[in-house]
Amino acid sequence: MSVAIRMPTAVASQRLRPLEGYFGGDSETAATIDADGWLHTGDIGVIDETGRLRITDRIKDMYIVGGFNAYPAEIESILCGHPAVAHAAVIGVPDSRMAEVGAAFIVPRVGKPAEAARLIAWSRQDMASYKAPRRVHIIGEPPVNAAGKVLKTVLRGRLAGQAADR
Repeated sequence: MSVAIRMPTAVASQRLRPLEGYFGGDSETAATIDADGWLHTGDIGVIDETGRLRITDRIKDMYIVGGFNAYPAEIESILCGHPAVAHAAVIGVPDSRMAEVGAAFIVPRVGKPAEAARLIAWSRQDMASYKAPRRVHIIGEPPVNAAGKVLKTVLRGRLAGQAADR
């Protein structure tokens, strides 16, 4: 299988003796291991110039804006380049015109006020238009699990039922 350098793609692995399956989880096994024995990890990765794989995001976190794939980890990294942003978490939210758009949850740096409108304007200058979040929410701390990973399901729940295009 050939993959273009730096082209984000789904990660799959095939070993001589692959994972046989999940205990008592036939549906999970079928969704993870295909008929040819490929284990689909649920990750998005890129191959660099040296042939090394770098995991860049999770497939379940990716969202589609007007037909373009948006990868939250990439957008979060760019947003964290703003001097007022200490941490960013981005999710896709429903939009009547674009199918989905980005909503960013921003933790500001201490002593650096972050304003939603300014961050949206700044992001439109620093990334492709479809990647720029349409909504920004300033928060104190993101919800995290025991390992410190942001709970994006909780963030999605906070916005459930709100139209992104208002």
